[in-house]
Amino acid sequence: MALVPPKSAGSLPEVIVYTDGGCEPNPGTGGWAAVLIFGSHQKELYGSESLSTNNRMEITAAIKALQALNRRCRVRLHSDSKYLITGITTWIHQWKRKNWMRGTKPVLNADLWRCLDELNQSHEVAWVWVQGHAGNLYNERCDYLAQCAIAARQTQISSSHENHSN
Repeated sequence: MALVPPKSAGSLPEVIVYTDGGCEPNPGTGGWAAVLIFGSHQKELYGSESLSTNNRMEITAAIKALQALNRRCRVRLHSDSKYLITGITTWIHQWKRKNWMRGTKPVLNADLWRCLDELNQSHEVAWVWVQGHAGNLYNERCDYLAQCAIAARQTQISSSHENHSN
């Protein structure tokens, strides 16, 4: 279900977003989460993948958050991932100029970076780094939701293996 932010008089709707992603182990079962805040409304999104990396989950969380917006918005997106923030604000320009290559090797996670780049251009996004595990309410909530998604996926995988061994 898409998020429908309230219209602001004469300007773009403003949405505050917090994201987080992780893996257990890394690489391994991955989880991502986002909290979107618009006016007095709040929406939580989260999910998991059987095999991923911390970095892929960090990018995925940002992608899922921006995909949830059904119109152009002014977004202030917070993440504790310097990889995500630096990647989308700095490194991506050179990656695109060099056809998604870093020297002689392809950019890692280029599929996700391309998607995020497109979404970034669809909105006015301010990318904000926040210190992880430092008591920020929404950052902590995202971390919790991502960890829950990982645990649920691991339980699902474990149950699936038990059922196949019987």
